[in-house]
Amino acid sequence: MIAGRSIPAVLDDLAALARRAGQVVMAVYATDFAVRGKGDASPVTAADEQAEAVILAGLAQLAPDIPVVAEESVAAGRTPDVSAGRFWLVDPLDGTREFISRNGEFTVNIALIDQGRPVAGVVLAPAVGGPAGRLFAGAAGSGAWVEDSQGRRPIHCRAVPADGLTVVASRSHGDAAALDAFLAGRRVAQLTNAGSSLKLCLLAEGAADLYPRHGRTMEWDIAAGHAVLAAAGGEVWRIDGSAPLAYGKSGFENPHFYAAGPGAVTP
Repeated sequence: MIAGRSIPAVLDDLAALARRAGQVVMAVYATDFAVRGKGDASPVTAADEQAEAVILAGLAQLAPDIPVVAEESVAAGRTPDVSAGRFWLVDPLDGTREFISRNGEFTVNIALIDQGRPVAGVVLAPAVGGPAGRLFAGAAGSGAWVEDSQGRRPIHCRAVPADGLTVVASRSHGDAAALDAFLAGRRVAQLTNAGSSLKLCLLAEGAADLYPRHGRTMEWDIAAGHAVLAAAGGEVWRIDGSAPLAYGKSGFENPHFYAAGPGAVTP
């Protein structure tokens, strides 16, 4: 429950908040914005910072008692205590490199974590799917949906087609050798690329089957997409398949992982 309401009922509030942040992102996108480097050499723009401010204000109104771990705040040294096990994870602009290259494949991500699990999340791609963008949402126990210019409809992972897996890989980050090794012996029909947390959403809507990730990611990069995928019937696992990916780790850095629909990866 959040403010006396069920988590699925709060999804519409999160969707509206993501859309407000998306409007800020798109306003900056329309300008000749500047790009700066952070301490870890990753890029940041005014869109990252302004969208995060919108989301932080909205979450403070929605649930003032739940701490928020947000990318730009953490970069600035503001990391809340999440030992109680329930907290928000926010990436105000996932795919900043995609934003800079203006290919449209960037997202606004908001997720709720409870005892290490992503129990609700929204992923907005404001530059695709029509004037209002394309929004994915999901909550544990209530399924997942997508909303775009065609309206709102439920989504779910698909069974792997007989001709093999559709594998999605990062557009801006990748390790080709590690990917080839992971896919060795698997029937692959197609390999495609996508930016940001849209890769997880492709699995959730049944457009792809497997997303292996070798390389550094942070919890806020994937938590919202993980929530959507889990609500649609999929899961995100440590790369060795030993356990589902958990959240609230020290430093908020992820191990290598793979995301998959049911049946996409067998032991």
